[in-house]
Amino acid sequence: MNPSSSNSTGVAGSDDNTSIRRNSNRPKYSRFTQQELPACKPILTPKWVISVFLLVGVVFIPIGLVSLLASRDVVEIVDRYDAACVPQNSTNDKVGYITNGNQDDKTCARTLIVPKKMEQPIYVYYQIENFYQNHRRYVKSRSDQQLKSKNKIDDTGSCDPEDKVNGKPIVPCGLIAWSLFNDTYSFSTNNGNKSLVVNKKGIAWKSDRDHKFGKDVFPSNFQSGPLVGGGNLTNVSLSEQEDLIVWMRTAALPTFRKLYGKIEVDLKEGEVIHVTLKNNYNTYSFGGKKKLVLSTTSWIGGKNDFLGIAYLTVGGLCFFLALAFMIVYLVKPRQLGDPTYLSWNRNPGGN
Repeated sequence: MNPSSSNSTGVAGSDDNTSIRRNSNRPKYSRFTQQELPACKPILTPKWVISVFLLVGVVFIPIGLVSLLASRDVVEIVDRYDAACVPQNSTNDKVGYITNGNQDDKTCARTLIVPKKMEQPIYVYYQIENFYQNHRRYVKSRSDQQLKSKNKIDDTGSCDPEDKVNGKPIVPCGLIAWSLFNDTYSFSTNNGNKSLVVNKKGIAWKSDRDHKFGKDVFPSNFQSGPLVGGGNLTNVSLSEQEDLIVWMRTAALPTFRKLYGKIEVDLKEGEVIHVTLKNNYNTYSFGGKKKLVLSTTSWIGGKNDFLGIAYLTVGGLCFFLALAFMIVYLVKPRQLGDPTYLSWNRNPGGN
């Protein structure tokens, strides 16, 4: 037997097998998989580019102006009080003052002046800075099942370290509820003769009240441990504890505002508001700040210049680019190629 003949036969057989294997892995032909379907392939000529930039500028600039004017119409009063509401003899030990329980009077008086007429409803917020509610351990320290149903009050597995006290479950459990904000505010005008009622109903999301906090779940063993965090709760169902519901919706950023209530009377320009507050909440241990905010709203919401400035910036930039491209196109035009030579024009079907 000829070895060379045998070897050549083996090589031929190997090539046939490779060819069969390659053919078997080849997908079935399809215009979709081969990207040969008819498609819009626009040619970005100078006229098209200039027109698009002009259109964006013409649309965005008016929107930005309207948004900015609406934001400027919002009347806002911001008063930082955490430093001012510490007695002179405690300025060197603010943490000791705030953690001294009821032995020190935490009452503080502040005076606000209305810069412009404020039409009702006037929203009262508390603002906290340098408080990281988005910390992973903090966000996880809660039990949504326990908040919804009285049959799940023992579901405290995710609430460590505020899960149980003396072997009994804490309701509501977790660090978020434990750190509930507990500063209080009362308002008056005309040298304290006229009280301004703060309506605290309807400050939480309706979806949260109806679906996340049960009407049959009541606080128990709350703030009963050796270390008291923030505020306490009244003996009503969690669905009615709107301060708690607002606080439990954690903020994404370290500086945030949360709704405290609504003043449902108009305030005149130059009117003096006397605020009596209880400085109970400890932000001194982590270098935080506390502010009281009174604000009206407009059709765009609260005071926020960012949206208007963003629209104006993008619109102005597009308008500038359109003008620059137009000058270049008119001063030094460039000969465009013949689009009939493009591949999809010469072979529209892709075959």
